[in-house]
Amino acid sequence: MANTPQAKKRIRRNNVRATINHSRVSRIRTFIKAVESAIATGKKDDAAAALKKMQPEIARGVARGVIHKNTASRKVSRLSKRVASLG
Repeated sequence: MANTPQAKKRIRRNNVRATINHSRVSRIRTFIKAVESAIATGKKDDAAAALKKMQPEIARGVARGVIHKNTASRKVSRLSKRVASLG
C-alpha cells in the first residue's frame, strides 16, 4: 500500500489511465473485427470501406501509445492484402 500522498495519487492516476487505454485498445479491436467480418462476407466494397475507417483509428492508437507502430503496420498490411485479394 502506498504511504505518501504522491504515491496514493499516482495509484489513482494509473487506474484512470489504464481504463482509458483499455477503452482505446477495445475500440481498435472493434474496427479490426469489422474489417474481418466484411472480408468473411466476401464483399470487397464493404471490406474496403471498413479498412478505410480502421486505418486512422489504428494510427491514433500508435500516436496515443496504446499499440506499437510495427504492430499497427503489420495489422494494416495484412488486412489490406486480404481485402485486395477479394474478387
